[in-house]
Amino acid sequence: MERDLSAIHHAMRKPLRSEMAKGELTRPQTAVMRIVVSRPGVSLRELSREVSLAHSTVSGIVDRLEKRGMVVRAADDGDGRIVRVRPTATVTAWIAERLPQLRVGPLEGALQRADPEEREHLAEAVARLRNLLAPAANSN
Repeated sequence: MERDLSAIHHAMRKPLRSEMAKGELTRPQTAVMRIVVSRPGVSLRELSREVSLAHSTVSGIVDRLEKRGMVVRAADDGDGRIVRVRPTATVTAWIAERLPQLRVGPLEGALQRADPEEREHLAEAVARLRNLLAPAANSN
């Protein structure tokens, strides 16, 4: 069952991984982008701490992301010495519009290929499995 669940997870994430690969981001760039997207306006200092890299290294990563049009940096309104990093409108739009399709698309496609009875059985089985796993997750 674990192997099947792992395969399901892999199949559902494949379109997203493929799309991310097109962006040709390094692991550190991906880590920085995740934080910038989840916390728009994060300071370079906070970003450095979050990814556990030197400030100069993160500044260089942000430089490269900025050249690619993925982030913008600006001085903090209250303290001009602090640099804030935000995703660009293009990145924000991609996250709002394209990302949900990439995450849900494989599941929707699979469920459309199933007949109504199969969909009902699958929904019940998944809900039951989630409920069975809930006590285990809460005990950790």
